[in-house]
Amino acid sequence: MNWSFQLYSARNFQPWEGVLATLGKLGYTQVEGFGGVYDDPKAFRAELDKNGLAMPTGHFSIDALENDFDGVCKTADALGITLLICPFLMPDQRPSDAAGWRGFGERLAKVGDTAKKAGYGFAWHNHDFEFKKLADGSVPQDLILTAAPDIGWEMDVAWVVRGGDDPLKWIDKHGQRISAVHVKDMAKPGEGLDEDGWSDVGHGTIDWAGLIKVLRAKSAAQYYVMEQDNPNDIERFARRSIAAVKTY
Repeated sequence: MNWSFQLYSARNFQPWEGVLATLGKLGYTQVEGFGGVYDDPKAFRAELDKNGLAMPTGHFSIDALENDFDGVCKTADALGITLLICPFLMPDQRPSDAAGWRGFGERLAKVGDTAKKAGYGFAWHNHDFEFKKLADGSVPQDLILTAAPDIGWEMDVAWVVRGGDDPLKWIDKHGQRISAVHVKDMAKPGEGLDEDGWSDVGHGTIDWAGLIKVLRAKSAAQYYVMEQDNPNDIERFARRSIAAVKTY
């Protein structure tokens, strides 16, 4: 498998040249982009090439996707991104009822249609808020995926767990919608206190050995992306995480 690395994890460990060199040496072959690496796409692509890294997936804001799709395309083409991913919805933009979430799903569906016509894949990336039940008992993630039946899903498993839900249930239900997976772990009780409760992959509480087997069997995931939202040592996180998943 080609293990990827979400560069957002390394935003506090500059320069990027050093980060990419470390990832290449550790055996990563892919990275996932985010807004912080898009300032000079051609120069960044050169650093990727130098270290034997590809960037097939990248995160782009809903604002950029809806209002500057041409700009997104230019960035994506320069970096080699073929799967565009919308990663987040700011708290003040989140709907409060089912109709609102269906409407947001319809917005994503329109972006997906635009992306498909332009030759790209498109997916939504979850956090925990999509799994908090609404007053009527519905779940935003279900509403989003139902309203946008043709888009993919980058499943962030740890955020599903933090949202109080069971990843296996969602894999069973929507496995063929899952085009990418964020491989992230949650710290054991009393650990990771200075890392927002996250952990190196394979050293926390999530059964990644079992989940990888299920995802391989039941999902359409092509990309497995290591991420830690707030690591205190990026080399350690990257090294221990890829070493763990290579045994699964």
